[in-house]
Amino acid sequence: MNKSTLWTVVGVIVAVVIAWVLVDVLFSVLWFIGKLAVVAVVALVVFLVLRRAFSSRAD
Repeated sequence: MNKSTLWTVVGVIVAVVIAWVLVDVLFSVLWFIGKLAVVAVVALVVFLVLRRAFSSRAD
């Protein structure tokens, strides 16, 4: 195995590790954004239900 082949193997391993970390971070961020969107929708629904419940009692 010559020096060029060794650096190619090391480069491939480093590229795979970096890609693995980047994809992990990307999916973590996307999961957080998706979870945040679901929480916002549920909070809006709960807010509207509570507003309707309290406004009907006031009448």
